[in-house]
Amino acid sequence: MQHAVGSPLPPPHQPGHGPAAGWSPAAHHPGQHPGPAPAPVPPPAPGYPAPPPGPTPSSAGPQHASMPPPPDATGHVPLPPGAPVAMPSPPQTPAAPDPAGTILAVLLIGPAGAGKTSVAKYWADHRRVPTAHISLDDVREWVRSGFADPQSGWNDHSEAQYRLARRTCGFAARNFLANGISCILDDAVFPDRPVVGLGGWKRHVGPGLLPVVLLPGLDVVLERNAERSGNRRLTDEEVARIHGRMAGWYGSGLPIIDNSQLDVPETARILDDVLARAIASPPQW
Repeated sequence: MQHAVGSPLPPPHQPGHGPAAGWSPAAHHPGQHPGPAPAPVPPPAPGYPAPPPGPTPSSAGPQHASMPPPPDATGHVPLPPGAPVAMPSPPQTPAAPDPAGTILAVLLIGPAGAGKTSVAKYWADHRRVPTAHISLDDVREWVRSGFADPQSGWNDHSEAQYRLARRTCGFAARNFLANGISCILDDAVFPDRPVVGLGGWKRHVGPGLLPVVLLPGLDVVLERNAERSGNRRLTDEEVARIHGRMAGWYGSGLPIIDNSQLDVPETARILDDVLARAIASPPQW
């Protein structure tokens, strides 16, 4: 049964009951019996302003469906799903690739005190394309109660939280890149620990991830570590042990930057040079 435009539809009929009380077809069609008088509007509650005057039910015009929002209004923006990052395509022209304007996924590796976070933030801040910085240490510290403090040593608990943080970083990087935003991640990846090595990053981000190692001298990382506080500061013995293990990256084929005598902007500039070569000839890892 169709109803005239502007006429309200009857409420649904429920089995076992008659027509809904208070609804009369005659009350909603002009020219027939008048319906009951509208109920008076209750006074506002103390402390709240009275509602603005509006049309009474008898004078209100036809009710129409809400119109779609204008094109410039915010709404549900579809986002491409994240997928494994593919290897960057070498440029077709003989000119050197420009990493500053290319969408990339970079993994900055190095010991505590190498300057990974400072360089990653500066590099992300000064690119011509949108770029995100994802720090594994920051993501690990999202866990508040029950946080596996690195100063307490490496155990099953800390390894589980590390794996979870790395997977979270990988998913975030894939989603950023799928939506046109480059990423630089930083982590102290050990060359002699496959469990927490590059394999996990490659699995979670994709084969297009470009790893670069920052490896300044031991005296430099000890000095920088001494400036830290909280659980980010390690003992000198632990810093020296980590730095010694990082030496295993020499001979691995990964690009290594010794930033012992470089400030952050200079290191970021050299990082761009390294990435330009990696785009032209991606490292095998």
